[in-house]
Amino acid sequence: MMTTRPVSLSTATMQVLSLHMQIAIAGAVSVSDILGPTYIPHIVSSFFPLNGVANCEGVSMPLLAVQASELVDGFFIGCTANHAVIDGTSFWHFFNSWSEISRGLETILKTPVFERWFPSNISKENHLIPLPPLDRSLLHSFVPPPLLERVFHFSRESVAKLKAKANAEAGTDKISSLQALSAHLWRSVTRCRNQLSVQKANTQELDLVFVVGTRSRIPLPDGYFGNAVHIVKTVASEGEVLENGLGYAALKVNELVAQHSREATINLVEEWVRNPNIFNKGTLSTFAITSSHRHNVYRADFGWGKPIAVRSGKGQKSDGKMTLFPAAEPGGIDVEACLAPATLKAMEADAEFMDAVTI
Repeated sequence: MMTTRPVSLSTATMQVLSLHMQIAIAGAVSVSDILGPTYIPHIVSSFFPLNGVANCEGVSMPLLAVQASELVDGFFIGCTANHAVIDGTSFWHFFNSWSEISRGLETILKTPVFERWFPSNISKENHLIPLPPLDRSLLHSFVPPPLLERVFHFSRESVAKLKAKANAEAGTDKISSLQALSAHLWRSVTRCRNQLSVQKANTQELDLVFVVGTRSRIPLPDGYFGNAVHIVKTVASEGEVLENGLGYAALKVNELVAQHSREATINLVEEWVRNPNIFNKGTLSTFAITSSHRHNVYRADFGWGKPIAVRSGKGQKSDGKMTLFPAAEPGGIDVEACLAPATLKAMEADAEFMDAVTI
């Protein structure tokens, strides 16, 4: 999160229980050094604390770490939170509430709800879930390939066109803006990877991973503070994604989301309790849509003015991860694309993809 007002960083650090805070002085870095380049500069990762720390290490490491970096002409507030205890909705709830307190509000606008919901196969007397043994050799064994990151901006009008096209091709009116944009990204990444591949086997199986919120499905109370998402996946062959158009891919995403009713969501949670599955970086998908354009990221005014941009940290970055944020102007969506350098540059040269991007 950046607002106006490594290159060597000088820091002051404080740690209290599960909270770690530090202040950094990036005296030679300006806002334009971060937002000006085509690709997100590597120094951005140094503005986030606890790089490389896994969720399971939260038993001995802070659950939340904050770094306030003073730039030449602004501030960068970097937060790292343990995803086992908080999701994007709750993170931005916390961040906005913190900014309200900083501005002197006596009462925050939304009170957090800490009451827990448990599936039927969890004992009311003992909420502990027996987890499989942790293979600590997997924690830091995954070494990601070289990656490049860039933010692509899609205006309200561009997103509306993608939605209209997807619904027309699929012969429906059920496809949402997010589903249409996700399908556009999925097809574009697949097309560019296919062009770069020596073996153009269109039978290769592709997956698309989507993060689905469960708050409205269970349902949970407004203000529920915790982690209330689950990861779902749809599969198609490379040929199906490339040859059947935007409508086909968007309908796949739509059907994936529609399958997760209240009953299906609760069944998934209960099944996870019976057979806990621990994710690790070695099993990451080749394409994933994360975060949300619905998060209210531009309301977090700490008294210095509203933010001008948002960037994500290094945690869980992989080839094919698309991180979505609302754009600064209403209705637009910014996509922080993390890809192999050759794939990202191929997308920049891909007319079909770039036709929807707003420069």
